[in-house]
Amino acid sequence: MSGRIESRWVDAETVGLSEEQLLIYRSQRLGSDLRITNYGGGNTSAKVRMADPLTGERVEVLWVKGSGGDIASAGLDGYATLYLDKVLALERRYRGREHEDEIPGLYPHCTFNLNPRAASIDTPLHAFVPFRHVDHMHPDAVIAIATAADGEAVTREVWGGRVGWIGWQRPGFDLGLKIRAALRANPQLEGCVLQNHGLIHWADSSKACYERALALVNAAIAWLERKPAHLFGGPKVSARTHEERRAFVAALAPELRGRLSRQQRKVGHLDDSREVLDFVSSQWCERLAAIGTSCPDHFLRTKIWPLRVELDATTTPQQLVARLDPLLDGYVAKYRAYWEACRKPDSPALRDPFPVVLMLPGIGMVSYAKDKAFARQASEFWVNAIHVMDGAERFGGYRGLPDAEAFSIEYWLLEEAKLKRLPPERPLSRRIALITGGAGGIGKASARRLLQEGAVALLADVDAAALDAAVAELAKEFGRDAVRAVVADVRDEASVNAAVERVLVEYGGLDLAVLCAGLASAAPVEETTLELWRKNLDVLATGYFLFGREAFRVMKRQGLGGSIVVIASKNALAASPNASAYCTAKAAELHLARCLALEGAAHGIRVNTVNPDAVLRGSKIWQGSWRTERAAAYGVGEQELEELYRKRSLLQQNVYPEDVAEAVAWFAGEKSAKSTGNLLNVDAGNKEAFPR
Repeated sequence: MSGRIESRWVDAETVGLSEEQLLIYRSQRLGSDLRITNYGGGNTSAKVRMADPLTGERVEVLWVKGSGGDIASAGLDGYATLYLDKVLALERRYRGREHEDEIPGLYPHCTFNLNPRAASIDTPLHAFVPFRHVDHMHPDAVIAIATAADGEAVTREVWGGRVGWIGWQRPGFDLGLKIRAALRANPQLEGCVLQNHGLIHWADSSKACYERALALVNAAIAWLERKPAHLFGGPKVSARTHEERRAFVAALAPELRGRLSRQQRKVGHLDDSREVLDFVSSQWCERLAAIGTSCPDHFLRTKIWPLRVELDATTTPQQLVARLDPLLDGYVAKYRAYWEACRKPDSPALRDPFPVVLMLPGIGMVSYAKDKAFARQASEFWVNAIHVMDGAERFGGYRGLPDAEAFSIEYWLLEEAKLKRLPPERPLSRRIALITGGAGGIGKASARRLLQEGAVALLADVDAAALDAAVAELAKEFGRDAVRAVVADVRDEASVNAAVERVLVEYGGLDLAVLCAGLASAAPVEETTLELWRKNLDVLATGYFLFGREAFRVMKRQGLGGSIVVIASKNALAASPNASAYCTAKAAELHLARCLALEGAAHGIRVNTVNPDAVLRGSKIWQGSWRTERAAAYGVGEQELEELYRKRSLLQQNVYPEDVAEAVAWFAGEKSAKSTGNLLNVDAGNKEAFPR
């Protein structure tokens, strides 16, 4: 168990805040600590007197976290607002537990001030508690007690009767009534433990409610820490080194992702933290993993069970690949049987039956989901579950939900409705991109465009400082899950292999490769040194070959097809004076792309080329001597060069990195699904570079 949770409440920060603003302040501090609640888990609320926009009279308004939100990040717009008296009046419409799913459909009729945020199914848990502030959290230490065989007795021991016990039932209207009944029977209660679910507590001020959360959770932590540690029975398999673990995952990832993506592509996440390694490598992992997670918020994202793979210290990735099909087929058969045994006539259809979480002894925990954030969250939920199991196994033993109860949550019609409210996926969702030269103008613009379409991206570049700046900029715009970076020299085979290994470890596969690393040089042929010649060929020909080859290998092993986009140049088709090394290398890129297209077609791997011309703004190749050299070659001043290029184009327009990125996005997406071996000029029209 983790140590005591310290308060993050700062009185000076709350001066002048309204009750609803204090609710947000409290909620964000609770949600920012995963020991208190997991991502997207829990609900907070406040009952606030406000002016009715229709009558002007003061009324009680229930502010409660809206459906599908996350208290750590939600603002006021993440909360539903309801007339409290109307919510309470729904008790007259309530026809019993077998009909309680009718009630959420009535919440829109209780909406205050036309708020469009959908109310959560946990709304009654807040409405029927007669205190102004209510929090429902999922603290690991409390759920350890809530899932223990003798959890009710432990609840009395830990909190001395100040916290009640509510036996398991699915969240909803009836649970709210039961909590109210517990409070009426014992008005001194400060909260209740909800079996296999979490904690609900209350107070009459926002700060007091926050402090009560910490006091109750810290009491559970302190009680559990007095119990002897067990380390899940000790290690069964020794953990491999950091480098060995990552090499194993990278070698396994293409085949694993290909099989897990038979219905829909998935993005991966690796957690090989010490606490995960201790669990997945332990004597008890097999038994506890088979029970599965218990908190309903967990298995909505993780499925009821993970897939634990039997490994020993000598198992190679290739040996595991040979066993993947029977392992996955066995999991799918078990999951289908679970669905068949538990489903009802109106149950949602069977969802993707492949595992979300895989436990690899000695290696770590790998999760695959629709995007990086979901995969990471599934992993984090299992870390929560590990903490819970650790605590529950210290006394009484861990107990999960019966399959039928788990199914009632996982395939709940109300949860299905929530899924259907999610926005549609973007065109490149579930796609993983690798972009060389990612810190340059075209590389960064291409990354941004692919991220806008829903992809995740690893940027590779030899310039570490520029790479850090590019990734920081894109992460701020698209979130930390969407983009990663690796310093790589395209001329060095080991560096290239390490970069591809990095994308496999970070994201679990590869769908899109944009080969964009560049340089430029100018010299009359008689002044072109062998060193300059080799530098151009090393970066622009060999570098593209090395990254293209490794991307091709991964895509072929995945069996999901893929798209490789080569950023060449007008000079791949049209010679320029004083640039023989550059033009030759660019011509080699174009022909390499055509060769890859020929070999990739049978595997659904498309390879296409984009030919830009005169992209000055944002391009790193123009920061050195290239601008000076090209200006001299054309007999103009450096400041006149951009205008020269504009005027020589047929369309009389400048070409920017964003223009090239549009072509990259088109070749990356499904709209170009029948295009391979093609070339697209983005040069504002240059008759010398017309393909022929």
